[in-house]
Amino acid sequence: MFTGIIEELGEIVAVDLGDDAARITVRGPIAVSDAKHGDSISVSGVCLTVIDQDAETFTADVMAETLAMSTLDGVQPGRTVNLERAAQVGDRLGGHIVQGHIDGTAEVIAITDGSAWRVVRLSLDPEHAPLVARKGSIAIDGVSLTVSEVGGTIDDGWFEVSLIPETLAATTLGERVVGDRVNIETDIVARHVERMLGLGYGPLTAEPERSAS
Repeated sequence: MFTGIIEELGEIVAVDLGDDAARITVRGPIAVSDAKHGDSISVSGVCLTVIDQDAETFTADVMAETLAMSTLDGVQPGRTVNLERAAQVGDRLGGHIVQGHIDGTAEVIAITDGSAWRVVRLSLDPEHAPLVARKGSIAIDGVSLTVSEVGGTIDDGWFEVSLIPETLAATTLGERVVGDRVNIETDIVARHVERMLGLGYGPLTAEPERSAS
């Protein structure tokens, strides 16, 4: 589990592509400072497992499903990524509960600079639209953020986040431009509510609703 508070900017230094998977090596001195084999590290929102490390880098395997659903698809050496080590019991929860299990990607469709912040508007596809609410939590490239606005229709939706200077400077979100893709992870509570409603559980029912035969 993570909190969405980025610890450092890392860099992809090597990519070994297979037929249906990839092995990537990431430079991140803070992330590997106390890492050991089997530890979890969030790489731009994607939870990866350490299989090898040295004083400055760690290596992880990325399976085909993760490649297909995330911006790690087609990743090349030199890309900057957000890094966060897994939360420890007793840590302050500065962001929100982030699993590192992304839902997919969104596209940056507009950027508006304010006097001390930046508003970024992102696409919201029909699958994710029910899970994103104004003032709700969302992780973008592993960064814990609050949704400042939602709009559009179910087929042409969007949401916005407001980024303070610290977030722009300390994460890759400060580098994003219109047309870029980012990883998104919606709120875990919203996911479970959607699942229960999909099974027919109503707000006042103890059993799922079943169609009459």
